[in-house]
Amino acid sequence: MEETYLLKHPGVKKKILAGGRGTLPHFPPGTKVLVFHFQTLLDDFERTVIDDSRQVGQPAEIFVGKMFKLEVWETLLMSMRIGEVAEFWCDDIHTGLYPIVSKGMRLIAEGKDPLEGQRHMCGMGNLFHYHSTGFSDLDELMKNPQPLIFIMELLQVGDPMSYHRESWMMEKDEKLTTVPLLHMQGNALVRQRQFREAASKYKEAVLLLKTVQSREMPGDVDYISLGRMIVPLQLNYCQCLLELEEYYEVVEVTTELLHKHKDCVKAYYKRAKAHAAVWNEKEARQDFNMVAQLDITLASLVRKELKLFIAVSMTLFFKYGQIFK
Repeated sequence: MEETYLLKHPGVKKKILAGGRGTLPHFPPGTKVLVFHFQTLLDDFERTVIDDSRQVGQPAEIFVGKMFKLEVWETLLMSMRIGEVAEFWCDDIHTGLYPIVSKGMRLIAEGKDPLEGQRHMCGMGNLFHYHSTGFSDLDELMKNPQPLIFIMELLQVGDPMSYHRESWMMEKDEKLTTVPLLHMQGNALVRQRQFREAASKYKEAVLLLKTVQSREMPGDVDYISLGRMIVPLQLNYCQCLLELEEYYEVVEVTTELLHKHKDCVKAYYKRAKAHAAVWNEKEARQDFNMVAQLDITLASLVRKELKLFIAVSMTLFFKYGQIFK
């Protein structure tokens, strides 16, 4: 089919690559979830691929009428039938916010917080404040806005009430209601010694709270309260990581936590255990000593941990010391 301009949408051209089935779905605002695969390409000679949801391994989803940052995507998808594959050329008036959207999706695919590094301001404000998305190809798009090509396949149009929604689709109250459920699910999985699955639940709960917190003003009561809610979830997450022997991530997470909560005894203890496990002797001793200083009732526990650490270190030294001379 030849390229055609979408009616009432200047700067957008559509070419159907594979016809869909049925009629165009009806989209009352806020009532449908769109599930789709997409490719994003530069409009250059090589048609350079920037993003591809199939390489990530899961389709993308947006909620109609929920003010998705890249508004043109709603327009494109609402012009499609289920099963249809279409190529859209979009002028740079429609693609200016693509670097923000792409950054968020890439972070989600890596299991990270999509709002990582953002301050309490609009998306474009964050771009201007930080000058970088952390991805060189997206930074180039920020410096030089340009037309982009989107190849999309509409897979499903769902009822949001019966659909398991991603966290970014949820309203604030829905996020806050979901957190204790995830916490309980994580605890139940820990009792079954399913530590990886439990860690996933705790991490999801933390991301939900961080998303809500990012919309509050730092220093406000709600911001501080949400920060306190995050602490036990992060500690539970770290305990799962200790069980999974993922010690370096424990150090990373607890260090971030202690930057905000300098007197968190449990964070020092878990970081000490992680340092001890990877033979960071100096760091382990410092953290164990901080535990004893902050909570004198744990002094005997610290002595036992240090005694065990020294005994294991000496055993390994006598067993392997000659090898490294």
